[in-house]
Amino acid sequence: MVRRPVAWVVAVVLFAEAFGVAALNWFLGVVVDRQDMSLAGLDPHMMSVSSKIGGIAFGLYFALCGLVALLVAVRDRPPAGFGRVLLISAAVVHALLGAFTWGLVGWPAFLFMVLVLALIVLLLMTYDRPAGPAGPADAAPRGGAGDGGPPVTSPPAPTTP
Repeated sequence: MVRRPVAWVVAVVLFAEAFGVAALNWFLGVVVDRQDMSLAGLDPHMMSVSSKIGGIAFGLYFALCGLVALLVAVRDRPPAGFGRVLLISAAVVHALLGAFTWGLVGWPAFLFMVLVLALIVLLLMTYDRPAGPAGPADAAPRGGAGDGGPPVTSPPAPTTP
């Protein structure tokens, strides 16, 4: 089964991404604050604080998504309710970030975003199937040579009154 290892990998990647996003935005906030320059008349201190708050908010968002993936890995059960919605929103965010990073940052960042998107989708899809056989088509074949089950017989022919 690949379900649990994928969930563990998604959890680790999302925790690392949470830390990376928060650290990058904090660093950008410090850079803006030290340069003391204005962008279109905006207050540099306000831009610095906004960058730091945005980094913390997105870091907590990705950490919460990582926590959901960690709970999926530990419990070996599919995410349900708010956790599933959170992982779906993380997949959408990574798809959008991948589209933006292709033009702004380059193809290595795009490949990273697509890889994380694929991991989240794989996590959601592997837990989408039921655990047991769903019906007679999925059931193990009965009867036959050497399996110890009753022999396979055809149904009785219909009769007319």
